Amino acid sequence: MREAFPLRPLLPADVDPLRELVAQSIEGLTQDDYDEDQRLAWISLVENAAAFAKRLAKATTLVALAKGRPAGFASLVGNETLDMLYVHPDFAGRGAGATLVDALERLAKGRGSAAITVKASDTAEGFFRARGYVPQERSMVPVEGQWLSNTTMKKALA
Repeated sequence: MREAFPLRPLLPADVDPLRELVAQSIEGLTQDDYDEDQRLAWISLVENAAAFAKRLAKATTLVALAKGRPAGFASLVGNETLDMLYVHPDFAGRGAGATLVDALERLAKGRGSAAITVKASDTAEGFFRARGYVPQERSMVPVEGQWLSNTTMKKALA
């Protein structure tokens, strides 16, 4: 049985704590799939607080809470793309990610989307596959001189 993680919309004050959560998530959960240089390059994507805040604000971003603090967050772009999903390592496998994705899938379906896609990291691919997402395409993305692999996955929302 998974734990309960209350959800709320993104608040302006969340930007810095979520940047830290992203770094902790990447460093703590992806070591089996990405080397140190790749993880540092990935983390660099949230170093610019203003750019990160703008990315979050362009999406429907939900924050999962544990004892009033962010346990994870996820964002939906254009009602059909799950743009970001990060969970703090302390809450990995405890239901925070599933709670966030469930909510965004319901939202996307309620807004008329027939399917939702995600570019899943190698670490997250199994999570999404278990939720009914089907791999569509493998990609290698250049970030700060490193190549990061991911898989575009799609789920029908019927």
